[in-house]
Amino acid sequence: MNQNDYPRRNRAYVSEFSINQIHLRNPWITAAWSALAPGLGNLRQDRKVRGLILIIWGIVVNTSAKINTAIAYSLTGHFDIARKVIDTRWLLLYVAVYVFGLWDGYRGTVDVNKLYVLADREDAPIKPFVIKTLDVNFLDKRHPWVAAAWSALTPGLGTLYLHKIIQGLFFIGWTISVVYMAHCLPAIHYTMIGQFKHARQIMDMQWFLYLPAIYVFNIYDSYVSAVEYNKLFEKEQSKWLRDNYQMPSFKMPL
Repeated sequence: MNQNDYPRRNRAYVSEFSINQIHLRNPWITAAWSALAPGLGNLRQDRKVRGLILIIWGIVVNTSAKINTAIAYSLTGHFDIARKVIDTRWLLLYVAVYVFGLWDGYRGTVDVNKLYVLADREDAPIKPFVIKTLDVNFLDKRHPWVAAAWSALTPGLGTLYLHKIIQGLFFIGWTISVVYMAHCLPAIHYTMIGQFKHARQIMDMQWFLYLPAIYVFNIYDSYVSAVEYNKLFEKEQSKWLRDNYQMPSFKMPL
């Protein structure tokens, strides 16, 4: 096949593990997710490898530097204790990763938006169905609120509903690890039987403060991804119908 027969820019790629697509995004929102945790902005761009590497690196450095613990003490007014628990040997490493995440999230979104405009004009065909040894994946209509609800129940489930397998399994594993390390379930148990002091004592804030970013991001990402998947489904159907059912002799009204 001639190289010119291939589309120069694709809007989406459907594989057995995911549906990867480009669409218009707000660069400032992407940067805001990167500000919440390095790597989340890259996941919003569907750049999974870079996003997961930054997330794992940020977790390692944050945990080693005790940044979340220092934040917890600072929020409760214990600034002296916060200064003592922070490990400055790791802190400066986190600053570099954090700033890079902000910059790359904003810059990458601006570039992808430009590519999407060109790809949308090219209107290249999208392969709507993939069947492989490990899985089957296809474009169809998905319910955004269902995806958000599953993510609210357990982060990662809404992502699996959207067939983003790698990202979904990562967040399910990450959520289980954080809940276990933070002693969340024992703390909930003690809270339900009225032993609030004991619940506060066993809670590990270093790990617990990872949860807000995990939950909020997964709910938002699942909802927006479902909306964009539905748009992609409509675009693919529209192009197929235009290419196969439009009479060549049909004259458009002026």
